[in-house]
Amino acid sequence: MADYTILNADDAKDYYAGTDVPGEFRRLTDALGAEQVAVTLIRVPPHSDFEQGTGHYHDEIEEIYLVTRGTLTFRAGDDVHAVTAPAAVRVAPTTPRSHRNEGDEPVEIWAISKQLGRQDSTKIDDFWEASDGAAQKRG
Repeated sequence: MADYTILNADDAKDYYAGTDVPGEFRRLTDALGAEQVAVTLIRVPPHSDFEQGTGHYHDEIEEIYLVTRGTLTFRAGDDVHAVTAPAAVRVAPTTPRSHRNEGDEPVEIWAISKQLGRQDSTKIDDFWEASDGAAQKRG
């Protein structure tokens, strides 16, 4: 096995293809053969609520979100921020979080964290109110 892997992110499986969830969710970790780091590419179309009003938190995982395109509406706990690319957001474990795109430009986010090799996420239903600027379903 090589000591490196090159992967075009668009070649990784989009787990939200064929669903009502707007946008793309591409886990690159397995395709890269990563052993220590988890990497996910998230694309959120304009005026879309990617997590559809829900949120989530992790028991152990600290996450870094790299916003590489657009302006993300990001909620951590009770705080809501407009995060404009290029930007990085660190979120501690157990901090409830979610994001949406209320703008006119697509948003691209890279989520990076420690690779645990097991599920560490807990979904929070009804995390925040529906947004007039972000549709809940794929358009």
